[in-house]
Amino acid sequence: MTVREDQASGAEAPGVELEVFEFTPEELVIIEPTRRATIACIIPAYNEAETIEQVLDGLLAQTRLPDAIHVIINNTSDASFELARAYAGEYSVQRLGLVQQTTIYVHDMGKVAEKKVGALNYGFRLAQGADLLLGVDGDTVVAPDAVERLEEEMVSDPRIGGISAIYTIDNTARHPMASLLLSGQRAQFAAFNLQNLLRGRNMAVLGGQASLFRMSALEEVMAQYHQSTPWVSDSEVEDSLLSLQIKNLGYSTKISATARATVGGMENLRALDGQQVKWNYGAIDLMWPGQRGGTSGQPFHPNLRLRWLENAGMLVNVFSRVSFLLLLLGALSIDALVFSPIWLIPPLVAMALNVRIAMSIQGRTWKDILFAATMIPAEIYMWVRIGHFFRAWTKFLSKVRTDNWAAQARAERGAGWAHLTPLVVALAGFGALVYGWSTLPIIAQASILWVGWPMLAVLTTLQTLSMLRQLLRRQYGYRA
Repeated sequence: MTVREDQASGAEAPGVELEVFEFTPEELVIIEPTRRATIACIIPAYNEAETIEQVLDGLLAQTRLPDAIHVIINNTSDASFELARAYAGEYSVQRLGLVQQTTIYVHDMGKVAEKKVGALNYGFRLAQGADLLLGVDGDTVVAPDAVERLEEEMVSDPRIGGISAIYTIDNTARHPMASLLLSGQRAQFAAFNLQNLLRGRNMAVLGGQASLFRMSALEEVMAQYHQSTPWVSDSEVEDSLLSLQIKNLGYSTKISATARATVGGMENLRALDGQQVKWNYGAIDLMWPGQRGGTSGQPFHPNLRLRWLENAGMLVNVFSRVSFLLLLLGALSIDALVFSPIWLIPPLVAMALNVRIAMSIQGRTWKDILFAATMIPAEIYMWVRIGHFFRAWTKFLSKVRTDNWAAQARAERGAGWAHLTPLVVALAGFGALVYGWSTLPIIAQASILWVGWPMLAVLTTLQTLSMLRQLLRRQYGYRA
């Protein structure tokens, strides 16, 4: 309605009439009906008989149910299909003040040449018509509110093309070696999560473990890159490549601040080697300039900066550790070792940093703290990672094209001895160095020590300063 006044803003205006409009709340706020986004969930499952029931139970317990769940069995030789089939059907629950419904479908693709990539793309076709696509691995159990939180973050910002949950490795171990490896993987994932969270929550890799994608972003990727499917088998790490492509289209790739998921870890050296070498090899393939296979290297891509830092850091770790051992043994061999307490500073700082990372893990256990505080388990795991690092780079630089997916599958079945290659090479190299050292005159040995120790001291000082920076950096309440 309108009311005529002779004054506006308290100023005299003789002879001028202004119209002042007053609105009721109903007139001011126009509430448009909102449409609830639809979410299709796809679960590629390869020999997941031990976990598929927990995965489906976790999805059915969500505060926000996906609108459809597709379990896609592929290349499986266990009872995954039979166990998942028992869950097929329609479900209806009352949650968040709404009656929510979902339907679980179970598909057995049999033998698929493209393995997980083929299963993901089959799931994408099944999800046509949905607004959002949730990818969950067959060994990943999402927290009860994970889907709700992922959806809230996605719909709140149209710039987000994909968002990943925070992953934590399941620490249920059946033997001491498994306990060591799972604790190491938990620490590794926690450090990676924190790095992404503290970089504006920009996620380098929208991992297949539990990530929500905007269907329109996936369709844009297909159109822009002339692909018939969102995921392609050109790369060993299909999720990393897709993340780069989404980022290139102007979308952001994020890690959730609150949505969480628990992932199955590798419990033996053979399986861990197969997984980590495949991951590292695929990351190097994306980082390397030029064209390899059907994928062009993108060395300066923003999503790959963290990868470069990881590889550079690993190279420094290798050099400092190997140099220290060789110089220490060399000094002992000629009775020239002079111990200084200052050498205790770097390992103490490293231990403090490991403890801080362990303390940041959501649902941490005494195993996580013990792994970090005693330093020896963390150091053993670092040497295991060094082996993976060298194996991946050696395979890449040799230019021998191998099926790393098949290699990982064989390793998880308990076949192959490739994981022992770094140990054999290290022993052979150590033997050669010992022999070479023994043939040198004492003057040459002393000269090498005289030059080597100061160089190592400079490098170790820089490493220690870098660790101190990470140790003192604010974490803003984030939990890994």
